[in-house]
Amino acid sequence: MTDVQRSVSAELDRIAPVIDELGRRFRGAGHELHLVGGPVRDAMLGRQHNDLDFTTSARPEQTERLLKGWADAVWDIGRAFGTIGCRRGDWQVEITTYRSETYDPSSRKPDVDFGDTLAGDLGRRDFTVNAMAVSVPDRTFEDPFHGVVDLAHRVLRTPGRPEDSFSDDPLRMMRAARFAAQLGFSVDPAVVSAMTAMADRITIISAERVRDELVKLVCAPYPRLGLGLLVETGLAGHVLPELPALALERDEHHRHKDVYEHTLTVLEQSIELESRLPGGGPDFVSRFAALMHDVGKPRTRRFVGDGTVTFHHHDVVGAKITRKRMKALRFSNDQIDAVSGLVELHLRFHGYGTGEWTDSAVRRYVRDAGDQLERLHVLTRADCTTRNRRKAERLRRTYDDLEARIARLSEEEELASLRPDLDGNQIMAILEIPPGRVVGEAYQHLLELRMDRGPMSSEDAEAALREWWAARG
Repeated sequence: MTDVQRSVSAELDRIAPVIDELGRRFRGAGHELHLVGGPVRDAMLGRQHNDLDFTTSARPEQTERLLKGWADAVWDIGRAFGTIGCRRGDWQVEITTYRSETYDPSSRKPDVDFGDTLAGDLGRRDFTVNAMAVSVPDRTFEDPFHGVVDLAHRVLRTPGRPEDSFSDDPLRMMRAARFAAQLGFSVDPAVVSAMTAMADRITIISAERVRDELVKLVCAPYPRLGLGLLVETGLAGHVLPELPALALERDEHHRHKDVYEHTLTVLEQSIELESRLPGGGPDFVSRFAALMHDVGKPRTRRFVGDGTVTFHHHDVVGAKITRKRMKALRFSNDQIDAVSGLVELHLRFHGYGTGEWTDSAVRRYVRDAGDQLERLHVLTRADCTTRNRRKAERLRRTYDDLEARIARLSEEEELASLRPDLDGNQIMAILEIPPGRVVGEAYQHLLELRMDRGPMSSEDAEAALREWWAARG
């Protein structure tokens, strides 16, 4: 028995309580049932998960009846696409009727037709490595498009002509890049050629579906592979045009690399630092901030008389560009705020010099970063791609010093919840004023004093408030 066969056998034994019982239920009702797609592929790669996909000859209403009484919960949110989902213990199961799925050239939504054979269903799948099946309960392996060979060679091919596959569903071009990033596979030249020729077809796909594929790609183990494929084929020009634009610019600090290569290196270095973050990664916000941190450079490039190049304010411009792109891709407001905020702050550390910042400046750094402080630490450290070891070590030590100062001040002053020494109610009582805009102005003034001076006693804070009130006239 080969290693692949052993991996598959072990995985099928692990999931036997699901596949054997379901297989018997469907066969007893006169229907075929097959484990298919990712679970079969991952079993061969020795990867385990509890999300199982099946395809069946049964229609959705028949599948739903067969699941009732067996599953802990059943849902039909995918009924329009022939899919019924359920949960059984720790297992998440989706069962889809044999189908063919195509796009009208001008439509964002697929037309779904049910099929009658397993071979026909497998033939409409995206890649050969996802077009393998295991019939249950007898566990017969089905591989009409030689996916196991492509799996062994670590290559992505389509079951039929890639042009037909991408015409049926243009999102498959994004999926090719995503699977390359997830699996570390190469992509067949014919597939790359079709992606290049048909890149503009991605524009008929909804922003939400494109966004979801992009998130999976960025959070994959090898995002550089997927992003490089998007740029090479021209797809990035439609879904993330800021990325290929970077390839035209030269970074003033790293002239051995253009900004595009620098950006991919920063992304990879940020991934290496994810262990510093809660949860340990993959962390989309951190990775996407690394990917977007220099997108303001093309618009801010200026040539100086001595031959150098400047990118003044590319952090602010980049934050605006990032916000606009993420809105177009329908990201949540929280994600947009987090990523664009990190892009805007990514240069702030370089004003630290060799530690000249006052405690006030350190407090402002922490306040402005807010709940993104740990991610800002990661991005700032990752942004050092110099080959000069001495310079890199000096930057590392300087940032170590900044983090140490933040930790010390945090312990002394609770920087994470930094507030003025008087609250709104106290301000109104002292100044004998009602709620309104003036209270907010007084609060902001005291907050600025808190940043500059550190904690004050109630008496000193009240004196400072009265002094501000008197000067205000």
